[in-house]
Amino acid sequence: MITEIKRWFEPRSDLSPEEVQKGLRFVVGDGICSSAMGALQGGAFLVAFALALGATNFEIGILAAIGFFAQISQIPAIYLVERVRNRKAITVAFAVASRLVWLAIIIIPFIFISKQGVTLLILALFVSAIVGAMSGNAWTSMLRDLVPENIMGRMFSRRMMLGTGLALALTLLGGYFIDFWKSDHTELYGYSILFACGLAFGLVGTYFLSRTPEPAMKAQAEEGYSLWKLLSRPLRDQNFRNLIFFASVWGFAINLAAPFFTVYMLKRLELDLFWVTGFITISAVANILALRIWGPFCDRFSNKSVLSVSGAMFLLAIIAWPFTTMPEKYFMTIPLLVLIHILSGISLAGVILSAANITLKLSPRGQASAYLACHGLISNIVAGVAPLLGGLLADFFAVRELSLTFSWAEPGRELALHALSFRSLDFLFLFAFMVGLYSLHRLAAVREEGEVEEAVVVRELMAEVSRGEKSLSTIGGLRQFTFFPIQFAYNSMQRYSWLWENKKADGEDDVGRNYSP
Repeated sequence: MITEIKRWFEPRSDLSPEEVQKGLRFVVGDGICSSAMGALQGGAFLVAFALALGATNFEIGILAAIGFFAQISQIPAIYLVERVRNRKAITVAFAVASRLVWLAIIIIPFIFISKQGVTLLILALFVSAIVGAMSGNAWTSMLRDLVPENIMGRMFSRRMMLGTGLALALTLLGGYFIDFWKSDHTELYGYSILFACGLAFGLVGTYFLSRTPEPAMKAQAEEGYSLWKLLSRPLRDQNFRNLIFFASVWGFAINLAAPFFTVYMLKRLELDLFWVTGFITISAVANILALRIWGPFCDRFSNKSVLSVSGAMFLLAIIAWPFTTMPEKYFMTIPLLVLIHILSGISLAGVILSAANITLKLSPRGQASAYLACHGLISNIVAGVAPLLGGLLADFFAVRELSLTFSWAEPGRELALHALSFRSLDFLFLFAFMVGLYSLHRLAAVREEGEVEEAVVVRELMAEVSRGEKSLSTIGGLRQFTFFPIQFAYNSMQRYSWLWENKKADGEDDVGRNYSP
């Protein structure tokens, strides 16, 4: 038995095509279990659990920031990977430890039901994230050497699609379970049950991790063991430095708003958790369907082109949130939420897939651990600041409002039309949209082999949607309705880039300068 386990963890320099294919199946299996664990232990359930314990907006921001700040543990992880040179053993050991920390969170309702519970939740999540980041660095580096580059987009899209499918079902069932449970029992105990199920999925995932074959790392010169040289090497790569800058600004923009979507629905719109998970399920369905398009697009065109288009679409979904209230819930609230989640699901599939692919692609083989750690360290620290600032801003703007109202008065009657109403979290969504537009402009400085114009991707995306809809409907208006957010997002991005370039030509700003790799 010990010999068999030792063989599982031994790196191999001569993996056969059959062994690689078997390993890719284990990679997919781990992805499915990780998605299931994330669905039950994160997202709406974690936020709702924290709110039930009495967490404030700032504390919600802390919970969202923990995962990003924990990435600092990638610094010792680089050193550990380079010294031990057995990435699978590191991955499994730290993954098991990270997931077992959730036992402390599971027992919180049985010990604390007040602010002390929030404090313990924050501490336990921080420890779990720190240890998990140690595992993640070694795992991602191993994937870079295991997955063939020519099928990277399709393989990861399949992994995401299957994982998202299971997460979809578990999210919806979990929302129904909590609403059913709290009608007769203490609500917090229901969350403990969900978290325990998530832990079970996570431990199954570690089995798949342990069975995945590891390609032996390439030999490094002795100077490669210098931690500073390992971290500084990616920063001397100008093209990769541009990628880090884009990822940092993009992460800041998105995480200024995204952690508060669930808070907005639970507190501002006062929706039941089942409704919230229902919208998340809609987004997940759109995500799954979109992965079938984005994966081949990444391989056929380029990750950068897909990232530009899908990123613009996601920003359009963010700026739509403030219009779900005018100034309170109204007849368009639910339809807008449906559209927002559909667009978010479609666009996030492209953003996550292409962003991961382009980072792996621009990381040289044999040096991926250092490149990925440097990218993750900088971009995650910047992104971690965003929800903290977002929580502070949310509390600041909670008692402030910006509105524009058109009114008409006549004898015996007065009519008021709310054209604009921003308060509390609405301001975060506006700020996130503006910073996100700038980040897409910075993406132009990144160079990727085989990149094409974004217009080509937009045309092909609309063609794919059209082919799918023809089998569902012959109504031309339906196709135009679907094309609208895609074309509008792309046109908005183009107009912003044009304005920025004109500012640069007038000497107002030179940050839009393009760089060559």
